[in-house]
Amino acid sequence: MSFDFAPQTAFIFVLAFARIGTMVMLMPALGEISVSARIRLTFAVMLTFVLLPMIADSYPPLGATFASVVWAILTEVFVGLFVGATARLVMSSLQVAGTVIAFQTGLAFAQNVDPTQGIQGALVGTFLSVLAVTLIFVLDLHFLLIAAIRDSYVLFEPGNMLPLGDFVEMAVRTVSGAFKLGVQISAPFIVFGMVFYLALGVLSKLMPQVQIFFVAMPANIMLGFALFAVLMGGLMTWFLTYFEETMGQFLA
Repeated sequence: MSFDFAPQTAFIFVLAFARIGTMVMLMPALGEISVSARIRLTFAVMLTFVLLPMIADSYPPLGATFASVVWAILTEVFVGLFVGATARLVMSSLQVAGTVIAFQTGLAFAQNVDPTQGIQGALVGTFLSVLAVTLIFVLDLHFLLIAAIRDSYVLFEPGNMLPLGDFVEMAVRTVSGAFKLGVQISAPFIVFGMVFYLALGVLSKLMPQVQIFFVAMPANIMLGFALFAVLMGGLMTWFLTYFEETMGQFLA
């Protein structure tokens, strides 16, 4: 019985795990920082075993030199980093929106650690991020992420030259699109803040003896919460549509 297939199989598994593991560690809903690294690693290994029969034929034979093996691994890591970081950048738009909303509604001082980003941010942004991850699972959009992992082997075939120009173009487009989405989500609150503080300025001129901000702060927070409750469904629908369109670019 010959075991000549063992080195090639091990080589393919390492390359597949390099790409899939990098994606899983970055993708929302699958690789959140709040999830134990051991659990994420176990999920990445299991997903690699599941996908290996479908993607094994995409990989070239084992390289003859150590440098070629290292280059193949680095290439796979780069592809996984690109796909996973794209999804993570889309999620960052909620932090932009949450920060703007918090400033406009008087909640900028309410800070806590965002479990999806691992950094301290506005409470509203944390709520939006956790809500988005929940909706991704509820609406089965996590299957879209797994499909993007599978179809990345069609778009970025192992062993071929990486389209670095396309990578740079899409990275710029994703960053600008995420920032634009964050501003669009928070746009109603920007208008609300402008109208509210303009009204406060007029009222302070008409009644200078009143300590206007002692009255305005509770009203600002209350009206902000009311506006947030009314618009939350539409805002999250807008975000999820953009998330689906962006990740759909990786589907073959």
